[in-house]
Amino acid sequence: MPVDPHNLSSVQHIEQLADRMGIELVRFSLDEVVGTLPVTGNRQPYGLLHGGASAVLAETLGSTLSALHAMPERFPVGLELACTHHHSVTEGRVTGVARPIHIGRSTSTTEIVLTDERGRRTCTAKLTCLHRDTRPLGG
Repeated sequence: MPVDPHNLSSVQHIEQLADRMGIELVRFSLDEVVGTLPVTGNRQPYGLLHGGASAVLAETLGSTLSALHAMPERFPVGLELACTHHHSVTEGRVTGVARPIHIGRSTSTTEIVLTDERGRRTCTAKLTCLHRDTRPLGG
């Protein structure tokens, strides 16, 4: 099934890791992509939300935003993801909001801010994507 970056169900259909982690895309536009992640099922052994789970949410939202800008002419792939973890979370859901920093023909950079249910910032991430002329093999 071809991906239509402007069709939410099409985007969610291909995100197999995001599905397994319980990530839900809430809304998206060229200016902002919002999604949530449950803490339950995504904790590290000490009961805190796993930093890798935060990174997966951040990359999912940031790459979706890049796809909205690049596709169908170009295909975004992640080049670099940097995450700073500010506050631990032990329950509930975290919400991520991705907003563009730079959108160019060949690259895009997005800031993704994750917050807990109390509105505390739990993680700040920055994702840079390369916009390829073709889909990677196997995609």
